[in-house]
Amino acid sequence: MDEKILNNDQLYNLLDSLLRDPIVFWDDFYEDRDKKIPFFKNSPDENLVEYFRDGLNPTLVLEIGCGPGRNAIYMAKQGCEVDGLDLSKAALKWAQERADEAGANINFICKSLFDFNVEPYTYDFIYDSGMFHHLAPHRRITYLNKIRKALKPNGYFGIVCFNTDGAPASTDWEIYRDRSLKGGIGYSEERFREIFEEHFNIIHLRTMKNTPPQSGMFGIDFLWTSLMQIKGE
Repeated sequence: MDEKILNNDQLYNLLDSLLRDPIVFWDDFYEDRDKKIPFFKNSPDENLVEYFRDGLNPTLVLEIGCGPGRNAIYMAKQGCEVDGLDLSKAALKWAQERADEAGANINFICKSLFDFNVEPYTYDFIYDSGMFHHLAPHRRITYLNKIRKALKPNGYFGIVCFNTDGAPASTDWEIYRDRSLKGGIGYSEERFREIFEEHFNIIHLRTMKNTPPQSGMFGIDFLWTSLMQIKGE
């Protein structure tokens, strides 16, 4: 069959097919809950706790790539109305069990960000802890556009992603040449700013703090943390 590329969606789907299937990968990843994965611990990110302690007070929140729900639960317990988005059924099954145990009311949505339709200017705060560095390069522009569309004017965006201690700083060309995202993409500060500064005012950008087990928070220093505010159109 002669398959033609007639629009951007078809092009993106072709590029997606060169890499791993994210639904299969993440369902398999979350199936074994006993793996020694640091972020399987049911504790919020230390930077997220800091944002709330410093006065971030959103009403309606979207967490993209929410996984087993640890940050979504924390934000719900702070009084936020939370939508938790993830494409893995296995992750959201775990997240719902945790939310029920914590008495947290969260609207979990099993869908890819790229298939998620949202009314413009919906959310006060969008949070991504670990999705961005697993994102294929051709999906970055759509990722940014989705976030910008979903945020209210003056809304905030928080992110946690690999720095170059967490993963290799693979170039975009290397991803497609090797047909692999490997363990994720590590971002230098320069590259991070290059991607986000056009659309966001970067309020904080720092290395995540290592946190001891008794802190009740998650933190490992091979990750960037950043809080940003959307720029006016």
